[in-house]
Amino acid sequence: MTTATAETDLTTADSPAEAESSPGVRVVPTIVRRRLSTLDRRFDPYSWLVTAVIVTIAAILRFAGLSKPKGYIFDEVYYPTDAWDMLQHGVEWDEAAGSAAYVVHPPLGKWLIAGGEYLFGNNELGWRFSTAVAGTLMILILIRLAYRLFRSIVLAGIAGLLMTLDGFQFVLSRTSLLDIFLGLFILMAFAAMVLDRDHYRRRWKRALESGFDPATTPSVPRIVPWWLLVAGISFGLACGVKWSALFFAPFFAALVITWRVQARRSAGVRGPFLAGILGDLGWLVLSFALTVLFYLATWIGWFVTDNGYFRHYRADNGWSEPPILGALLNLVHYHSEAYRFHSGLDEGHIYQSWPWQWLLLGRPVAFYWNGNGNCGAPSCAAEILLLGTPILWWSFLPALAALVWLGIARRDWRAYAIFTGVVAGLLPWFYFAIADGRTMFSFYVMPALPFLILAVVYVLGAIMTPPGGMTSGANRSDRQLVGAVVVTTFVVLVALCFAYFYPVFVGNLMPYDDWSVRMWLGSRWI
Repeated sequence: MTTATAETDLTTADSPAEAESSPGVRVVPTIVRRRLSTLDRRFDPYSWLVTAVIVTIAAILRFAGLSKPKGYIFDEVYYPTDAWDMLQHGVEWDEAAGSAAYVVHPPLGKWLIAGGEYLFGNNELGWRFSTAVAGTLMILILIRLAYRLFRSIVLAGIAGLLMTLDGFQFVLSRTSLLDIFLGLFILMAFAAMVLDRDHYRRRWKRALESGFDPATTPSVPRIVPWWLLVAGISFGLACGVKWSALFFAPFFAALVITWRVQARRSAGVRGPFLAGILGDLGWLVLSFALTVLFYLATWIGWFVTDNGYFRHYRADNGWSEPPILGALLNLVHYHSEAYRFHSGLDEGHIYQSWPWQWLLLGRPVAFYWNGNGNCGAPSCAAEILLLGTPILWWSFLPALAALVWLGIARRDWRAYAIFTGVVAGLLPWFYFAIADGRTMFSFYVMPALPFLILAVVYVLGAIMTPPGGMTSGANRSDRQLVGAVVVTTFVVLVALCFAYFYPVFVGNLMPYDDWSVRMWLGSRWI
C-alpha cells in the first residue's frame, strides 16, 4: 500500500562493524527500527506538487460563483445574521427587541463567518467566503494526512480528489453553515494526533540509538508532545463551533494512549502500559486543559461585553457575582439552558433523517429551490441539494467492512485509527436517535466524512498494491496493473457522477425533466 520508504536515520548502525566505526551509537535491531519508522521527513516536491494542483482545483470549484444564489438559503437565515450582529455588538443580537439574542451554538463558527463579512460586507460573498476557505483547507489537510498515513503520493492524491469531488462537502463549503468548520477542526485535531504519534516514535528510535536501554533503565525518555498539545487546541476550537465535537473526545484519547503503548512495546519496554501511562494521562490532561482554555476564548465577545444573553444572570437574580468566577458561573448557566434546548429538540422537519439513512443518502437536505426563470422548457427547476456524490457515498459501507477485515488480518494501526474516527462521528447519533428521537439532519455526518474517505482510500490501496509475498514476478505485476485499472475506473466514475449532479450542487437553472432524472431515489430526494 506504500510507495515511499520508511524513515531512515543515518546515525543508525545496522551491524556491529558499523557500531564500532560510530562511537556512542547503539546497535538497534532492524525489526525495532522498522516498527518505530515514520514517514521520511525530507521535503518531497512531488507530493507537494500533487497537493497544490488538487487544492487549486478544489478552490476554483468552491469559490466560482460563490455569491449565487442570491439571498439566504436554508439555515443561512440564522448564522450570517448572527455573525453580522456580532461584528456590531460583540454578541448575537435581536434587533426587534434591542437586546442580546438567545442562541444555542458556541460563537466560533459565527465569528469565522463574520471574518468574511468584515472583508466583503454583509452579502452572499461575505457570509460564504469563510466556509469556502474552510472547505478548501480540509482538502489540503486530508491530502497531507493521507500522505503521512499511506506514504503514497498516489493514494494521497486520490484522497484529495475524492473529497474535492464529493457533493456533500462541496455544498457545505459553499453555504454559510457551521458544520464545515466543525469538520475542519476535527480533522486538524486528528492530523495533529498522527503527527504526535510519529514524533513520539521518532524520539524513541533516537533514544535507542543514543544508548537508552529499555530493559535496564527504569525511566523512559521525557518528550514534550507539542503536536498533542496542538491537537488539544484544535479540539477546543471544534467544541467552539458545535458541542457535538465532544463525541470524539474519548475515542481520540483512547487512540493516543494506544499509540503510545504500542510505541513503547515496539521499543522493547517491559510493561509498556504501566511504564508510561501516568505520563500519557498527564499530557492528555494538559491537552484537555488547552481545549477548555481555547474553548472559553471563543466566548471572548460574550465575556468582554455586558449585553450578552445571561451575561449577568446571577446579578439579575440578586445573587453575588464576583469578578471572573461570576462570569464563568453565568456561562455555566447559559450552557445548561442550551443543553436543555438540544435535549428536547424533537420537533419534526420535512428534511430530517436518521443516522442509518445518512450513508445510504436516504434523505438529503434541499437547501434551495426555484422554479422560475427561462431555461428553454415549459417548466424549470433550480435546486441546491445537500447530496453526497452517490457512487462515492454508496462505497462507504463496503469500504468500512473491508477496512475492518483488512485491519484485523494485517494488524494495521491505520485501519483501526480510521475506523475509530468513523465510529466517533456516527455512533453517538445512533444512540440519540434511539434514546430520545432527537431531530437530526444528514449534515451532522460532516466530521466523519474525512475518515469515510480515508476508509475508501485504504481499501483502494489494498486493491492496487497486493501484500508482499502474495504474488511475485509477472503475477504480481499483473495484479498491480488490474488493481490500478480498478482504482482509476472508480475515481473516474466518481468524477463523472460529480459532474452529472453538479447542477443540483450549485443551483443551476435547468429544464424540470433534466432535474427530475437526477432524483435517483424519487421522493426520498425531493
